[in-house]
Amino acid sequence: MKSQALALLLLASFLGFAQTATAPAVALTAEPHHHLILENEFVRVFQVEVLPNAETLLHQHDHDYAFVTLGDSEVENDVVGKSPARLKLADGESRFTSGKFAHVAKNLVATPFRNVTMEFLRDAIPASTAASDTALLPGERLIFDKDGVRATEIRLAAGASLPRHTHTHPHLVIAVSDLDMRSEAEGKLFSEVHRKIGEVAWVPGGLTHTVANVGTSEARYIALEFR
Repeated sequence: MKSQALALLLLASFLGFAQTATAPAVALTAEPHHHLILENEFVRVFQVEVLPNAETLLHQHDHDYAFVTLGDSEVENDVVGKSPARLKLADGESRFTSGKFAHVAKNLVATPFRNVTMEFLRDAIPASTAASDTALLPGERLIFDKDGVRATEIRLAAGASLPRHTHTHPHLVIAVSDLDMRSEAEGKLFSEVHRKIGEVAWVPGGLTHTVANVGTSEARYIALEFR
């Protein structure tokens, strides 16, 4: 009897695995761990949170995308048709990923896996169009330049500032740390900007300004310029 019960248990486990493996992938907007917070003609932005030792549904990425990790994380990336891959991601780490695949993301540690995912709605733009035409500012580091999207990381010590510069194109800002900033736009009074970790802001193009960190700790954020 015990051997029969064990056989039935193994069969049920196998059938459950088979159902999971063959379940159709859901759209990114239907995956419950992905929360859509911004959408326009260029990008869809999702805040993502997967609880400790939990996993997403099998979901489809139809477009190229990038993500910014919030907090040190370790995840298993199960892409359909490939072997599972274990990823160790550092706080603030940003990666570009080509689309057209489905996967499950599994959180392997005892802290939530959080990130901001940006799905690019105009992927596969020719390289000549995507070429960088803007010099890096002090404190700015280039992450990638693909699909007409130029991604940089900016780190400003308390009291530091970026010199006057122009954003010809619209850009998206993702806060990696809490931000207490002062922006002084050309021909306008200064404005103070406060953002919590993981919050985003869409900024239209045509802006010339200086940016200062008026907080008491380092300001760290990712900027994605869309051309």
